[in-house]
Amino acid sequence: MPRGRYSLHDPHDHTPLGEEHFHCAPGPSGWRYVAQRTTPSGDHSGSIDLALDELGRPIRLELNAASWQVRGAALDGVTWVRTDPTGAHATEGNAPAHAFTGTSPAFLIATTRLLNLTPASPSTRVRLVALTDPVLAPRTLDQSWTLLKSEAHATDNGPLVVDEYQVTALDTGEQHTVHITGDVVLAAPGIELEHLETPPSTFT
Repeated sequence: MPRGRYSLHDPHDHTPLGEEHFHCAPGPSGWRYVAQRTTPSGDHSGSIDLALDELGRPIRLELNAASWQVRGAALDGVTWVRTDPTGAHATEGNAPAHAFTGTSPAFLIATTRLLNLTPASPSTRVRLVALTDPVLAPRTLDQSWTLLKSEAHATDNGPLVVDEYQVTALDTGEQHTVHITGDVVLAAPGIELEHLETPPSTFT
């Protein structure tokens, strides 16, 4: 079960946004990721609990930030309920999308599990519902993912396969690169892996 800590920052001006303390593991039904977020000063700022089925679809998502909460799952596309900080108002949403995304590294792992690309795969388009900070406002977006290469790197625990993806935002054409090994993000815009206690899990 990988356990560790990501640092988060603004991908444009590198302003520190805090840290995400996580653990994750594959299981009999798929994969689960649980994390707590803290501000740069160390205060608690949110949490994420994401469970995927064996095909990479979100079977349960609970996201908390700034006292807002979203619960969602893959149902008729993706369906969610967003609750305000007072708890007095809850709004339901649905979109013909494949999965959710957001600032947590968990969503990058989830997208790669869903697409299941190989270096021989063509660029693949995916529609996602982004839950944007700080109030988890939903926004539907389209991306194209390409697995550029998979390379094995020698480590003390044996070879570590690192996948390099190119992600293109189809509305703006903006491109960025994501490096992932197993169920851990090594580097992505706004995300740095700062500490990892145990090796990443490998998916069969």
